[in-house]
Amino acid sequence: MICEVIVDIAHSEVDRIFDYACDFPVQAGMRVAVPFGKYTATGFVVRVKEESDCPAEKLKKILRKAEDYPAINRECLMLAKKIAERYRCPLALSLRLFLPAEMRTGKVSERYRSYLSLNAEEFAIPPRAKAQLALAEYLRERGEEEASLLREKFGSAVTALLKKGVLKEEKRQVLRDPYKGAAANAPVRTLTPAQEKAVRAVRETEKTVTLLHGVTGSGKTEIYLTLIAEALAAGKTAIFLVPEISLTPQMLAQLRARFGGFAAILHSGLSAGERFDEWRRLREGSARIAIGARSAIFAPVENAGIIVIDEEHDGSYSSESSPRYNTFDVALLRTQYNGCKLVLGSATPAVETYRRAREGEFQLLSLPDRINARPLPEVQLVDMRREVKRGNPSPFSARLRERLEHCLQAGNQAILFLNRRGYSQTVICRDCGYVAKCKNCDVSLTYHSEEDCLKCHYCGTRYKMLSACPECGGVHLGYVGTGTQKVVGELKKLYPSARVLRMDVDTTSGKEGHYKILSAFARKEADILVGTQMVAKGHDFPSVTLVGILDADMSLHFPDYRSGERTFQLVTQVAGRSGRAGETGEVVLQTYDPENYILRFAKNYDYEGFYEHEITMRAATMFPPFAKIVRVMVTGEDEKETLEALKEVYGNLQAVYGAHSEEFLFFNRMHAPVKRIQRKFRYQVLMRITAPAVLKEIYGAVSEKRYKNVLVYVEENPSNLS
Repeated sequence: MICEVIVDIAHSEVDRIFDYACDFPVQAGMRVAVPFGKYTATGFVVRVKEESDCPAEKLKKILRKAEDYPAINRECLMLAKKIAERYRCPLALSLRLFLPAEMRTGKVSERYRSYLSLNAEEFAIPPRAKAQLALAEYLRERGEEEASLLREKFGSAVTALLKKGVLKEEKRQVLRDPYKGAAANAPVRTLTPAQEKAVRAVRETEKTVTLLHGVTGSGKTEIYLTLIAEALAAGKTAIFLVPEISLTPQMLAQLRARFGGFAAILHSGLSAGERFDEWRRLREGSARIAIGARSAIFAPVENAGIIVIDEEHDGSYSSESSPRYNTFDVALLRTQYNGCKLVLGSATPAVETYRRAREGEFQLLSLPDRINARPLPEVQLVDMRREVKRGNPSPFSARLRERLEHCLQAGNQAILFLNRRGYSQTVICRDCGYVAKCKNCDVSLTYHSEEDCLKCHYCGTRYKMLSACPECGGVHLGYVGTGTQKVVGELKKLYPSARVLRMDVDTTSGKEGHYKILSAFARKEADILVGTQMVAKGHDFPSVTLVGILDADMSLHFPDYRSGERTFQLVTQVAGRSGRAGETGEVVLQTYDPENYILRFAKNYDYEGFYEHEITMRAATMFPPFAKIVRVMVTGEDEKETLEALKEVYGNLQAVYGAHSEEFLFFNRMHAPVKRIQRKFRYQVLMRITAPAVLKEIYGAVSEKRYKNVLVYVEENPSNLS
C-alpha cells in the first residue's frame, strides 16, 4: 500500500506530496510519523493508493500512526486543499487549521482516571491488616472509588490489595469540560409569527445563503436554535459562529439548556486539554453542535445540516494571520459540500452582504420589531462641545450623569461604552511636546494607572512610567485621552456606593475572564459595566435600562473607507443592549460632531437610510463592493532587506499592472500607516481592482520568490488598513 503524505512543515520548498510505503492499515486524513531527511517528521496522509511512480526500493516506510482514527475527515481534507489553493499557502498550513495546536506538537492527549473496586472473588485478609480490612469495607459500601482518593485515605493498603488481586482497576477517559455547569434556564419558547415565518423561509428557500436582518432584541437567536434543532432531528450536525470569545459562554449555556451535551465549544481561550477534548467529542460524534469564534468553522463535524454566522458584519471573521481566509468563504464551501443552508444574522449587516441580498443572490429576511413589540431605546445625542464651553472637563456630560443617577436610584443597571482601554491614551510632555512611544512599534504608549506603567497595545511591551521627559528633562507630564480605567475611577468618585465592573482586554485574561465578569453583571452583583466593544454585541441583560456611549466619534474619522459603516454598526449594537425586558431603555450618545449623518442614521436606527447613502458613496468612489482592495504587506526587522524585497515584489506586480492596467483603479507602494510593529518595518503595495480574476496573477507575482528574513503576504479587503 502506498500513501501520499504532506509533511507537516509549512515551507514552500516541501509543499508537495511525498509517497511512502506502508505495512499496516492507514486511511486518508490520518497523521503519521515518517522518516524525512535525517529526522522523523509528522505528516498527513492525503490519499491511499496501490502504486507509486517512484521505484519501490527508493520508497521509505511510514513508521507509525499518531492516532488510530483519521484526525482530518474527508470534508476537511477537501477544505484544506481549497484553502491552500485559494490563498496560495502551503497545504500543511491549511491542514493545521483543523487540529488543536497542542495536538500537533504532542503536548496534549486524552486524560484517563483510575477507579478501583473489589473483585468478585473472596480473598482472605489477615485480621492484623486493619488498613486493608477498612479499605475492603469502604469499597463494599461504595462499590468503587477513584484510585487517587483511596491512596490518600488508605496509603499502602491499596498497593497491597492490588498485588493480592483483591482489587481490580479500571481506567476511564475523563473529559475536561470548559464552563462546567454553564446552563441557562432557557426552555423552548413558542415562536412568534414573525419567527415562524423566518424559520419556514430558511427551510423552504432554494438559495443556499439567507441574511436575517433583525433589529437588536428581535429574536434572531431563537430562530437559530430552532433551525439547529431541526438539523439535529434530521440526524445532522450544526456549526454556530459568534464574533467574540466573550459571547461563547452565554451562547453555550443556551445551547446546553436546549441540547445538553450535544454542544461543544471551540475557541482559543480554552486550555489545551479542554480544547482537545471538545474537538475530540465533535470528531467522534458524541457532540454534534460546534460553537465558537472564527476558528470553529474548521470544527471536525460531519454531515452539517445548518451553519450560522451571527453578527456577520464583524471584522473578526477575517483572519489576520496566514492563511488569511474569510470565514464566510469557508462556510460557503462547507454548505456546498453538505448541501445545507448558511444563515447570516445581524442588526447591521455589512454593506457588501446587504447588497448581495438586495440583488437576490442571498435570501433576505427582515425582523424590524423587537419581541412583544418592545420599543427600541431612545437615543439622545449630546453635543460635547457645549459641555466643554460650560467648563465640564469630565468624560460624562450633565445629561449622562443625570440619567445614571436616575438609573441607579431605580435599582437598574447601566452599560458605559468606550472603545479605548487603559487610563489615558497618551503621555505627553507639556514643555517640549514629546510623546511616549513604543521602541518596537511606531505607536504611542497608553498609561495604565492600576499597574502604574505604560503599555503598547500592539506588541504588549510594558514600560516604567516616566518621572521626567527623556527629551528635555521636564517634569510637566500630561495625560491625553480617556480610557476605561480612567472612566471607572471617575465613576467611583461620582457614585461611591455604585458597584462598577470593567471589561476590556486587560480584565478578561484567562479562559473564564469574560464569563466571570458577564455572569457577575447578569447576577446584578454590579450596577455599572464599563467596557470596550466586548460589551457591544449579543449580550442580553434584562435590568439594563441605560447605555452611555462616551466617545461616538472615535471610530468615525479613521482613514478607512469603512469608518462610517463601523461607527453606525457599533453605535446601533451597543444601543441595543438597553431596554430588552420590561422597562423602556434609553441611550445617551456623546459626540463632538452631532450633525454627522452617520450618527443621525444611528440615532433613528435607520439602516436603510444609512445603506442607501453609503452604497451611493461607494459606487461614486469605486470602493468595495464595486471594486476589491488588495494589499501586499512586506515586513522585516532589517529595513534595508525589507526595502529590497519591496522593490522586487513591486517589480513583479508592475508586470501584472502593465498587462491589466484598465482593471486597476489604484496601484502604488508606500509605508504602512503604522510603520513598525514588534520591531518589524512595514511597507505595502496598495491596489484597487475591478476584476477579481486579476487576483490569481497578483498571488502568483507575490509567491514567485520567498525571502529568508522578510515576510510577504496578500490581504483582500483587509479589515484593518493600519
